[in-house]
Amino acid sequence: RQSIRREAVRQVHLVRMNAPPNIMEAFLTEYGLSTVEGIAMMCLAEALLRVPDSVTVDALIEDKIVPGDWGRHLSHSASTLVNASTWALMLTGRLLEHDEQNSIAETLRSAVRRLGEPAVRLIVTEAIKELGRQFVLGENIQEALSRGNEMARQGYCFSYDMLGEAACNEADARRYHLAYSDAITALSSYCTANDVGLNPGISVKLSALHPRYEFSQRQRVLSELVPRLASLAQLARSAGMGFNIDAEEADRLELSLDVIDALWSDRTFAGW
Repeated sequence: RQSIRREAVRQVHLVRMNAPPNIMEAFLTEYGLSTVEGIAMMCLAEALLRVPDSVTVDALIEDKIVPGDWGRHLSHSASTLVNASTWALMLTGRLLEHDEQNSIAETLRSAVRRLGEPAVRLIVTEAIKELGRQFVLGENIQEALSRGNEMARQGYCFSYDMLGEAACNEADARRYHLAYSDAITALSSYCTANDVGLNPGISVKLSALHPRYEFSQRQRVLSELVPRLASLAQLARSAGMGFNIDAEEADRLELSLDVIDALWSDRTFAGW
């Protein structure tokens, strides 16, 4: 354990020496995930770009930004961009907050709020897109490979995840299965090393491949999901890439282990 810790510390120091902190690291330094503001930022980063209509976007921004005490973060960061963003978040929060008193000040602020919401929506959305680029390599596998190749030349190796949500119906499951198949096919031309660990890999979300991924449906999941998963694993094996299975919620752990065991026991994959 101590040896692993020493190696992990060494690797972290190497990464920090070779590149200046990016904007996301600067944000997380100031807005830790133990703070209300940090959690609000992560909620926005996770949800904002998935919201299709402006009314819901405005409601989400107001819900996450108004309660935050952004003023206490002013001028704390060494990053000028983070400090400027803090000012913007603080002013946005004050613009959007509602005062229950029917005062002239609230009437004026309400008018400014209505006029300013489109600008706030645009600015926050663009800011979240910039933060999202720190977590997401691309909107599709081709874009992700293009960005990933730049880092691959520096020695990084990726397991690509399609960021699929849990399937709600069979059509969803089939669509995600096709997306994973296409991704593996696209990745295969980049798998040039004899060592699987040196090639890019694919990460698969089991609940994206079956609409009833729950323990009460265990037999159905094993009979329907395992063959579907095996077809993807066979594609990955033929390409010489790693095949990773994403973790699910804790109450699905035993089911996930059953699925993995069924795949592991398949003699088709012996020696892989």
